[in-house]
Amino acid sequence: MSLTADQTVDVLRAAGEPTRLRVLSLLAGEELSVMELSRVLDQSQPRVSRHLKLMADAGLIERFPDGARVFYRVSHEPDVRRLIDTILDGLDDAAGAADHRRLDEVRDERAAAAAAYFEQVAPSWDRIRSLYVSETAVENAIERAAGPGPFERVVDLGTGSGRMLTLLGKKARMSIGLDLSQNMLNIARANVARAGLDKVELRHGDIFATRLPAQSADLVLVHQVLHYLADPAAAVAEAARLVMPGGKLLIVDFAPHELERLRDEHQHRRLGFADEEIGRWLGDAGLKPSATIALPPDTAGLTVTIWTAERPAIANRSVA
Repeated sequence: MSLTADQTVDVLRAAGEPTRLRVLSLLAGEELSVMELSRVLDQSQPRVSRHLKLMADAGLIERFPDGARVFYRVSHEPDVRRLIDTILDGLDDAAGAADHRRLDEVRDERAAAAAAYFEQVAPSWDRIRSLYVSETAVENAIERAAGPGPFERVVDLGTGSGRMLTLLGKKARMSIGLDLSQNMLNIARANVARAGLDKVELRHGDIFATRLPAQSADLVLVHQVLHYLADPAAAVAEAARLVMPGGKLLIVDFAPHELERLRDEHQHRRLGFADEEIGRWLGDAGLKPSATIALPPDTAGLTVTIWTAERPAIANRSVA
């Protein structure tokens, strides 16, 4: 739906202030919390919050709570996003460049903390993953959602210990696992070899920029990765880019919860994801979502959800 003249004026008015333009520029890259924006902008959290409220009320940005924290992102409405892009394209100021340098520092600190955590927990990664719900139940559900195969190419993004590759690799002609942790990749190599899989490539790679060919895999997996990421929507878009016509993307992660301790103890950035949120990201990426699978824990804990989506197959065209 196109913006009316009044809506356009409201959006422009909400953006028409130096700090708010700086905020827009930062949020155009990723979701950020009030605390992170306050640090980058070097302004108090109450002051930043006031700017954010004005922008959210005008529909310029979106506010979403995540446990005890609140994150912000630019609007996903196409007309608003186009207007934001036009505004940002016309900016050329030193303040914005300095903001992005400080944001890079925040990202570097975040990445260093996450890397240290993964290197520390790599040897016991599968045990940590099984703390919340029966891993057997999760893996059985993943196999059902993936289908019987055989698969031409399986891609596992954020492969960790390689468990998804050993689970599904025997149904694949070849498999690729990507991870940023070399320690994790070493463990995955050992696990893959132990499973007798010889058609598996394990690569040091970034989930946001895999450098893999578009539409080159008939099964792509993102298993318990999104909750660590600053921009999960971008990771879903990159994963979806790899899915060939008729292929599937499986995302396995937590439903929304309120266990704040997981942020500090296990470097979780997001406390789960709602079906509507994941569904919108999948649809925006050109995939058709299927019914979700929810796996609640046996006792109090976290619910694991499996979201499945397909890229529509290209219909055969008969030649007269």
